[in-house]
Amino acid sequence: MDPALLQSVPLFRDLSAHDRGQVARWADEIDVPADYRLAEEGRFAHEFFVILDGTVEVTKAGERVADLGPGDFFGEIGLIETERRTATVASTSPLRAVVMHQRDFAAMKDEFPQVCERIHDAIRSRMAQG
Repeated sequence: MDPALLQSVPLFRDLSAHDRGQVARWADEIDVPADYRLAEEGRFAHEFFVILDGTVEVTKAGERVADLGPGDFFGEIGLIETERRTATVASTSPLRAVVMHQRDFAAMKDEFPQVCERIHDAIRSRMAQG
């Protein structure tokens, strides 16, 4: 994927161009249609997503808990905390996103602790919300 895309993502904005290039080597860019389920509550977690364009709805036990859009990310709780998805996430519009598989996500966490800290801040906030 093009590392320049990552400059517009708050999670990666403070990385150097070289470091964003490394993240881009670990990641893929995907396009999905509206009404596409990207994560399903209770299933094993294998990917981390960052939204570039479009929107998703997050539900728990069938109840909407959040709407996410460009710059937001999801999938981190299942990869770091629980091994399983804690919510279902489905696109509510055509979606363009960065996806990183579990092994590459782990490498990114190890190599870029400042990104990892932002991810952990989000986990703490999301877990506190229920």
